[in-house]
Amino acid sequence: MSHMFDTVTVVGVGLLGGSLGLGLKKRGEAKTIRGVGRREESLNKALAGGSIDEAFTEIDAAVDGADLVVLCTPAALVPTFLDSIRPLCRSSCVITDVASTKASICRHAADTWDAPRRFVGSHPMAGSEKFGPEHGDANLYEGAITFIEDADGLDPEAVERVTQLWQLLGSETVRITPEVHDTLAARTSHVPHIVAAALAQLTDTGDDLRAFVGQGFRDTTRIAEGRPEIWRDICLTNSEAIGGSLAEIIDKLQQATEAINTGDGDRLDRFFQDGLSARRKILDNRPKEDTPNTKTGNDSQ
Repeated sequence: MSHMFDTVTVVGVGLLGGSLGLGLKKRGEAKTIRGVGRREESLNKALAGGSIDEAFTEIDAAVDGADLVVLCTPAALVPTFLDSIRPLCRSSCVITDVASTKASICRHAADTWDAPRRFVGSHPMAGSEKFGPEHGDANLYEGAITFIEDADGLDPEAVERVTQLWQLLGSETVRITPEVHDTLAARTSHVPHIVAAALAQLTDTGDDLRAFVGQGFRDTTRIAEGRPEIWRDICLTNSEAIGGSLAEIIDKLQQATEAINTGDGDRLDRFFQDGLSARRKILDNRPKEDTPNTKTGNDSQ
């Protein structure tokens, strides 16, 4: 049987890593999938669920002879793993990641890896508030958008292989510079998660508010259940873009506050109409907005 990859090493066997393994095996595109993790409990779950074939707690042996290495760790850990595997990967190996921020990771790779660079950053816009290999889904990436690094110094063959990887898993791929990616992701993914976390905290009053919780609250705060350490790292590795977008949110909330405090109904009408129009404008071409592949979190452990 012909496989796209003979040996794939997945570093981090959580939701994204586990789903990657399941997806490749379902489609017959990997002969052997190795999983690397810190906790034997997670590795055992990944083995039991069939997302990996071999389990490793040390990365050296896991990347030896691999055709593909996918780093499915929190964003802040990716540069450290890139440093660890750089002298271990054979020259034909392709390396990518799934982190939600790209600029700092790709900049580090450009500074430390020889050109033409075999590490190509990527970010699949797929996930869930659930985490762990037990929630792995072979079709998680089906219909998702996956952003792929567009930069000087990349190995064209590695770019093509990374592109093929995500397309085989059912993703639509888009080339983008890491800096533009982070600026736009801050507005559509990172800041919404911060706002959801803040909204959820409004209910922490000491009162029993369960009778007041409707679908609106559930819809707007669902992503607040994402893993805190994942979102901490996203904020720390995309601080400039997130900070700028948060400043805009604060300004808009201040405008609404002033309109409410002064009883300015016309201004409030404009505020809500602007929100309605902006949402419809951006979602006009996204009919699958409520599918499971809508980005809600980025799990890795």
